[in-house]
Order: sequence, then C-alpha cells, then structure tokens
Amino acid sequence: MPLLTPFSEKFMIQKLSSLEAKIGIKFKSSSLLQNAFIHRSYLNEHKDSKLPSNERLEFLGDSVLSLITSVYLFRNFPYLMEGDYTEIKSAIVKTDSLATSAKILELNEYLLLSKGETKSGGKTNRNILADCFEALIGAIFLDSSFEKAYQFVGQFLFKDRLNKLVKSKEYLSPKSRLQELIQAKYKTTPLYKVETETGPEHKRIFKIGVYFRGKKLGVGVAPSKKEAEEEAAKKAFENLRDL
Repeated sequence: MPLLTPFSEKFMIQKLSSLEAKIGIKFKSSSLLQNAFIHRSYLNEHKDSKLPSNERLEFLGDSVLSLITSVYLFRNFPYLMEGDYTEIKSAIVKTDSLATSAKILELNEYLLLSKGETKSGGKTNRNILADCFEALIGAIFLDSSFEKAYQFVGQFLFKDRLNKLVKSKEYLSPKSRLQELIQAKYKTTPLYKVETETGPEHKRIFKIGVYFRGKKLGVGVAPSKKEAEEEAAKKAFENLRDL
C-alpha cells in the first residue's frame, strides 16, 4: 500500500537513499524513515497521507537522545560530577546544537512541509530542524537498535563539539562560571542582591545585582530570581577586567 502517493513514495525512497548512504545506515522500513520527515503542516494539505506527522518519533527520539547523552558522559567523562553531567547535557542537546547537526546532514532537503510553511522559511527553522533530527534518532532506534542510534549521535552530534564543550567549560551557566572564576582566584564567591521587585504578584519582575568586594559587577532583570541572577552574571563578565 502506498504511504504517501505512488509517485511521492517512490520519489521519497529514492531521495532518502542518499541520506542512508551519508549516515551509513540502511533502513529495513522505508516508511519509518519517511515518517521522520513529515511535518504536521504537510498533513493539512495531504489528508490522504497514510503516514502521521513526525511528532511521535520526535518524542521518542528526545528520550533516546537523553539516555544516549547520559551513557556517553558516564562512559567518557568518569571524572566529572553529576552536576556537570546535567549542565553538559543541557548544552549539547539544546535546539541550536540539534539544528546545526540537522543542517550539516542537510535534513531540510528531505522535509515535507505545507506550501505556507515552506514559504515562511520552515526548511531553515531551527525548531523544525531540531525536531526532525530527534525524529530521525527515534526512527533509527526503532528500525535498528539503541547502539546504532548511539553511534549516529556520537558521529553527527557529539563528534568534536562535546569534547570541546567539556574542555572549555562552556557548558557552565554564567552564574556557575562567574563563581568558579572568582572562587579560584580570590577564594570567595560573588554576592547577589535583589535591588527591586515590581509588578503584580502573578507577574513579578526582579532586578538583581551581582557584587564582589562591594563593587557591582552586573545587573539582571527577569521574571524570576534565577533568570535575573544568570543575566547579572552574564553582564558581569564584561567588567571582569576591572577586578
């Protein structure tokens, strides 16, 4: 039974064979691979499609990616602490990182979108590309194995980038980086103070300053204390040369 239409199914299978060659994985189920590239907008214009959108595969791929990242960090960086694992994991699986890998693999070339979504730049949309990358992980996991998905992620997401991320400590939040820097040099920590708190109870806005030795290094304004502190720490790096 044709999954899209007789023509489009044949065309998609031929087109996706180039992707299989690129990633070194031959799918047993061509429909599973096709499914990874069907955006929900496409179905609005193709009601007769036998395949659903890639949202369920993306959900599965997100979970598989989370486990792959945890296993990879556990195997390759045994000297790091659990808190480091959490920070690194958040940094490497964020939308920008996934979208970059999707662009490198040119996954946008295989995406099926509605005409409207395509015209509005859907094939370069970071969220759509990131979701597609996760959907592909889910498809590889279902069609092959966890190990095959692990190898794919290691090659096309982690390679070079993760080691660099760990070495440079870029995975640390601005607040963590600022504290580590000051603590290492001065054996003390910066102090955060709420300067103002405005707005109604359900929509508060916090203005927080970060201080070191009585000097204000930066100010952050955000709807939560945590966000305001991170913003203040980020601004503080601009003034570190004056320490």
